[in-house]
Amino acid sequence: MTERFTTTRRTALTAAVAASLGIPAARAQDRYPSRPVTITVPWAAGGTTDILARVVAEPLRRATGQPFVVENRSGASGNIGSNAVARARPDGYTLLFGSMSTHAMNDALFNNMPFHGVDDFTPIALLAFVLNTMVIHPGVPANTVPEFIAYAKANPGKIAYASAGPGSTNHLCAEMFARMAGIEMVHVPYRGGAPAVQDTVGGQTQLFFSAGTQTLPHVRDGRLKLLAVTEGRRSTLLPEVPTVAESLPGYEMAVWYGALGPKGMPAELVTQINGEINKALMQPEVRDRMAAIGVEVVNQTPAEFGRVLAADAAKWSRVIRELNIGMTSA
Repeated sequence: MTERFTTTRRTALTAAVAASLGIPAARAQDRYPSRPVTITVPWAAGGTTDILARVVAEPLRRATGQPFVVENRSGASGNIGSNAVARARPDGYTLLFGSMSTHAMNDALFNNMPFHGVDDFTPIALLAFVLNTMVIHPGVPANTVPEFIAYAKANPGKIAYASAGPGSTNHLCAEMFARMAGIEMVHVPYRGGAPAVQDTVGGQTQLFFSAGTQTLPHVRDGRLKLLAVTEGRRSTLLPEVPTVAESLPGYEMAVWYGALGPKGMPAELVTQINGEINKALMQPEVRDRMAAIGVEVVNQTPAEFGRVLAADAAKWSRVIRELNIGMTSA
């Protein structure tokens, strides 16, 4: 009886001391995870981030013996779910699968943000880059980026480009392209990417920058023409397709997804979770499943991801100001 009481007391004392030092009890006892982990996705089910989270959750469960439960908390351009994670305990049991838009753009796009995309989070792992494409309606007489620019210059204001809404990555891609190319285009915002791509297929708009998950099926069917990808280098998924930067040096929109936690997570815990996530990402079934929808998984340390996050937040804050894109309430 005495031995049992002493063991229980020692366990409680360990947890209390760990808590007073800001260290999760699981870490103090070298047992993480000892219970289910929540992966928050700040968008609705069925999107690319949701698919990625669910595909990665299964190898994480196999490796750790604990469920990694995906929870969708959508709304306010990803701010609702992201804010919930920012306010959670930094114990590794509440993670966020966020994106460049929530953490590198929203601070510059919205007034009264409930969190700061860099300062209020712990970067854990860069997960993947989504193939981002520049597509046009087949009726536009251009097959390359230079030909499209020449056509747009000869027809100022006659090209309408679609976006998923003001401040979306589609919007920023097109505005940055217009500025760097010296052309005039008309912005047609939609409520989401699905109607935007449909109207580009239908010819109501002539240009759309968007993830390959939305555009490539229409390219394969001949209903859209693929001119380029927006990343700084050619994609390993479509190595024959040029980048926009090959025609407009300095142009780049690399859309990434990352795993983050609340601010203040212990470094040892972050390293452990990073290692498990990176191993999951390198599983053949994960890589193949994501490649099939135009997503290229990557492998980086927390420090490397932190540098990407900080650099993109600074870049897009500057670009958004320069493009004079109006801010709205979060």
